[in-house]
Amino acid sequence: MDQKIDHLDRRILEELQRDATQSQRDLADRIGLSQNACWRRLKALEASGIIRNRTVVLDRDRLGAGMVVFVLVRTRHHSATWLRTFRAHVSSIPDVIDFFRIGGDYDYLLKVITRDMNSYDEVYKRLIGEIELETVTSFFAMEAIAEQRPIPLT
Repeated sequence: MDQKIDHLDRRILEELQRDATQSQRDLADRIGLSQNACWRRLKALEASGIIRNRTVVLDRDRLGAGMVVFVLVRTRHHSATWLRTFRAHVSSIPDVIDFFRIGGDYDYLLKVITRDMNSYDEVYKRLIGEIELETVTSFFAMEAIAEQRPIPLT
């Protein structure tokens, strides 16, 4: 961590991970700070980049996007040019909500959220359609046991 954070900053971050919609007054009350002191700390956390944005968690099933697929990709290509092209290509697919370069037997891990198998097949075809990949392996989630958990700050 670049910026030193103390126990009050940790409390602010824990509270915001629990509920980012709470008012600044409620946040300050929960932390035990004045509104001004809380606001200054919040602005410092944002300016440092520790807080990148505030968002909401949506219910995938209620939105008709209940299928979760983890996709492992292996490639023979490792040049900087290929990587830029691949990153841009994958990043252009809206159903890919998380995208990691990983170590081990595979090179990349994608998390895809989509409606159903037919929708995933369209994502798959788009993924392999424009760029050469050695292996694409898909794992279909049957149940989300723990998802989007807060980052532990202890």
